[in-house]
Amino acid sequence: MSILTHGLDRPFPVERPVRLSTARKARLKRLALGALTLLSMGSVLTALIALKTAIYVWHLHA
Repeated sequence: MSILTHGLDRPFPVERPVRLSTARKARLKRLALGALTLLSMGSVLTALIALKTAIYVWHLHA
């Protein structure tokens, strides 16, 4: 909640910490690791395409 819309005389409500089960935590870790792997593979693929394009352009002007 923003201070602009919440009165300064009242304290902010304290929210309960969210407790995740062990199975859910493990599933979220696997999902995060899969997403990171996918992004890394995409980055490597992009770098390889850029390198191939640079080599092609270099040989084109040589």
